[in-house]
Amino acid sequence: MNILGLSAYYHDSAACLLRDGEIIAAAQEERFTRKKHDARFPANAIHYCLQAGRIDATEIHHIVFYDKPFVKFERLLETYLAFAPRGFVSFSKSMPVWLKDKLFQKATIASELKAALCQEVDWSARLLFSEHHLSHAASAFYASPFEDAAVLTMDGVGEWTTTSVAIGTGSDLSLLKEIHFPHSLGLLYSAFTYYTGFKVNSGEYKLMGLAPYGEPRYVGLIRDHLIDIKDDGSFHLNLEYFDYCTGLTMTNGSFDALFKGQARRPEGRLTQREMDLAASIQVVTEEVVLKLAKSIRDTTGQSNLCLAGGVALNCVANGKLLRSRIFDQIWIQPAAGDAGGALGAALSAHHLMLKKRRKPSNKDHMQGAYLGPEFSQQEIEARLSRIGARFSSLSEAALIEEVVRSLIEGKAVGWHQGRMEFGPRALGARSIIADARSPTVQKTLNLKVKFRESFRPFAPSVLREDVSEWFDLDSDSPYMLLVANVRADKQMAMTLEQRQMFGIDKLNVQRSAVPAITHVDYSARVQTVHRDTNPKYHRLISRFKELTGCPVIVNTSFNVRGEPVVCTPEDAFRCFMGTGIEVLAIGDCFLSKQRQDPTLATDYTNAYELD
Repeated sequence: MNILGLSAYYHDSAACLLRDGEIIAAAQEERFTRKKHDARFPANAIHYCLQAGRIDATEIHHIVFYDKPFVKFERLLETYLAFAPRGFVSFSKSMPVWLKDKLFQKATIASELKAALCQEVDWSARLLFSEHHLSHAASAFYASPFEDAAVLTMDGVGEWTTTSVAIGTGSDLSLLKEIHFPHSLGLLYSAFTYYTGFKVNSGEYKLMGLAPYGEPRYVGLIRDHLIDIKDDGSFHLNLEYFDYCTGLTMTNGSFDALFKGQARRPEGRLTQREMDLAASIQVVTEEVVLKLAKSIRDTTGQSNLCLAGGVALNCVANGKLLRSRIFDQIWIQPAAGDAGGALGAALSAHHLMLKKRRKPSNKDHMQGAYLGPEFSQQEIEARLSRIGARFSSLSEAALIEEVVRSLIEGKAVGWHQGRMEFGPRALGARSIIADARSPTVQKTLNLKVKFRESFRPFAPSVLREDVSEWFDLDSDSPYMLLVANVRADKQMAMTLEQRQMFGIDKLNVQRSAVPAITHVDYSARVQTVHRDTNPKYHRLISRFKELTGCPVIVNTSFNVRGEPVVCTPEDAFRCFMGTGIEVLAIGDCFLSKQRQDPTLATDYTNAYELD
């Protein structure tokens, strides 16, 4: 039984192929089109999934879309009616789009499938629809290692739901309760994303990264005026301060008056005010998550918790949830956002619509999230030769030796290996790596390689067997979705003068033995590297440890700001030639910047729209 899951038309379109309940392939459309957060129909991702599954389009038994367009349209219409006559401009802009394309999405999807795959198949007869938060919940529970678990999903909004609680038992998944639009923790966080000058549905992780530079001095204002948080974690927003129901912006003049100023202009100078706002909304978000978790544990008795939805990508909140020990174990879907809805839609169809039994496992079903395209050594060499790259083909051992030596020399290395990751995080397949011990790497990578804001932190990849020696964490974190502090014995004490610094001034203070991955509050977004899911990356870090005594390296996504993570060898080479990356390893091909034809370099600084 081949099931194709799809998400599209909002942001982060994706496709996933499920065969008899096993995840065969999954990828976001952006990786193929090179348009970040691409919302268009995922034709390229579908073709990849079929190629990876070695099947013809006619062998797809069911196609499952991740939400229900009619229900979403109902919410849109009811919201505009409830707030009329406010919002007429927004209404007049959105209605033609809905009436032309989105309302009749079944026909649109069937037409897209005919154009992309096969004219002879009646795709509408094979097309099913899941619900948005059910797709999120299914992506978390069915992919998790748990036989029984509570499932918490949180995002901006699906059809009506913004937060849901479900119980998974074996092959069953049943929703217990929901919070509905317009009351949304995801939209509240996005309102602050907008107000601090970042892009909604893109810049939320920047807001999270900015929070440690500030003080949570606005928490009282937020609690008193914006959100009423109950003891069980349920909440109610005061809509007087928001414009997302009917307007073209997230916040309004009342919001400006409350915080005594207008929203920061995108790319404008960051001030202490934005840092304090980021710190404040982060504290409120964590409060809601922890109260919800405690209530779920108390009411369900479940000892395991699964998380999905965009809010589940808030790895700082996830880390605090883990340390709270409210649940014995937590598992977070690595593609927690809308892309993962494609996977959840396929899994929900398999288990809930078709009543197929779940296969028990003592580990999760995501295969390390390495579910995207891969390239053979022969194919890599042919592709690199065609574009004029100069490379050496080495044994794996020799390649690792060269890469480790480059890391120790302080070089930034592009690491393109095996199957591409599914989800927003680079996990050692499409990564830029560097020496975490270097006090200059963080600044150099941000400004000369990634072309992004200087405050942005980098994550560590650490051998799973060594994680507790370096971080306040002793559990798996393969998907870089948990934040933990660097261990006290690896930290460096700050002077009184350094402790009194404000904002970005804190950035250049060396705080630990691995300063390149230590954030200003001594935290790090940890990825544990496992021998069974990524053996080559594990061997690389193991060799680095043998030579340096340190099992930790910097791992950031292989792209520049505004660019999707690289997919193909050609993507990797272009990024390599257009940035300050000095070494590139693709498969067992080793490339040094010094050997390349300089005429192949492109100006990468303005190649992509800023995120």
